[in-house]
Amino acid sequence: MNTYKILLVDDSETVLMMEKMILKKERFSFIEAKNGQEAVDKAVTEKPNLILLDIMMPVMNGIEACKNIRANDVTREIPIIMVTTRGEEENVKLAFQNGCDDYVTKPINSTELLTKIRQCLSK
Repeated sequence: MNTYKILLVDDSETVLMMEKMILKKERFSFIEAKNGQEAVDKAVTEKPNLILLDIMMPVMNGIEACKNIRANDVTREIPIIMVTTRGEEENVKLAFQNGCDDYVTKPINSTELLTKIRQCLSK
């Protein structure tokens, strides 16, 4: 089985811990970022196979981070799944317009998240 590296981006330690627990079951490796700017920087340096990205964060929000990741030749092909409490239609639409591949709302359903991760990684 391939080991995929996933970049977890959230300013909440609780959410990061939950995501790590879900990913450990599947033997994914992971790296973390606490804000959008750090996510953009780590996407370039670490070249993860997938990014789980929150919207509401300090320094740079997830929508801007997604847009920046898509604008960079090095990172533009990395699948991005937004993982956020912001389930309103306008936020979902904005996230997809700025390049996300999928969208999951919190609280996180582990089966849904793992299914979407597998779908993104199999493309």
